[in-house]
Amino acid sequence: MSPLVSILIPCYNAEAWLTQTLESALAQTWSPTEIILVDDGSKDRSLEIAKQFEPHGVKVIIQPNKGASAARNRAFQESQGKFIQYLDADDLLAPDKIERQIQLLENGNSDFVIAGEWARFYNSPTDATFIPEPVWSNLPPVDWLVCSWEGGGMMHPAAWLVPRRIAERAGFWHETPSPNDDGEYFCRAVLASRGVKFCPGAKSYYRSGIPGSLSGTTSRKALESAIESLELSTNHLLVKENSPRTRHACATAFQRFIYSTYPDAPDLVRMAEAKVQSLGGSDLKPSGGQCFQFLTHLGSWKLAKQLQKLSRRR
Repeated sequence: MSPLVSILIPCYNAEAWLTQTLESALAQTWSPTEIILVDDGSKDRSLEIAKQFEPHGVKVIIQPNKGASAARNRAFQESQGKFIQYLDADDLLAPDKIERQIQLLENGNSDFVIAGEWARFYNSPTDATFIPEPVWSNLPPVDWLVCSWEGGGMMHPAAWLVPRRIAERAGFWHETPSPNDDGEYFCRAVLASRGVKFCPGAKSYYRSGIPGSLSGTTSRKALESAIESLELSTNHLLVKENSPRTRHACATAFQRFIYSTYPDAPDLVRMAEAKVQSLGGSDLKPSGGQCFQFLTHLGSWKLAKQLQKLSRRR
């Protein structure tokens, strides 16, 4: 008997994209699936749109606004599937995405999490370009995380397919809203597995450039949550393996936070700098355009960042 796959969708104010997302979930060539959408207190027409899909088998759950991770946890608690597919309310799945990954899982790989190809798009998924990254590989858990944190790429939530028993071992999503809540959760999921299997051709589409999205938020609260998620993730990895390579990968992750945050939140930057030092340092260099690199060469990267921020205010 074919295993049930649960497609779990947290939804908050996604009226502009929700129809397309639900259609991509319903278009999956794998059967059986269950689609569970948790409306997280939307203030737009998202709930109205979601309810239009109930006759097609979409289960709609309503809760007060608690954040995407809380909505994912609620959806997981309501689900019955042997495999879990997370799907944000603005992202898309290729029709055969789940089928390809299930076939790989069923070939004796049920102790692994399955990753797939993914690409960003801004307006239409036809504009997406799939560019392979080093993490598009079969790797043991620690190797995959070290590769990712050292600059080898990432996976957005919809790219993964997770066996339920691994999701249960990983535990619930951390419910403090954070730009990196998925990174922290899937860090646990990867470490709870025997490793990552990469499934070529299993495609998902990551919508980017949405005004006000959590991933693009730089508020004080978001930065605090981001460094908290980073501390949790690095602790998870170091508990599994505390070695020169994992410490360097953790230091690099904190160094990347420093580069993306400075000159905002100087106290959080100092915290991250202390972590980098305690972990043994990182050789990650700041990235930027030609003007940024020129300014960095003339002085320090911190001066270049300060001048860059001033120029953006004008």
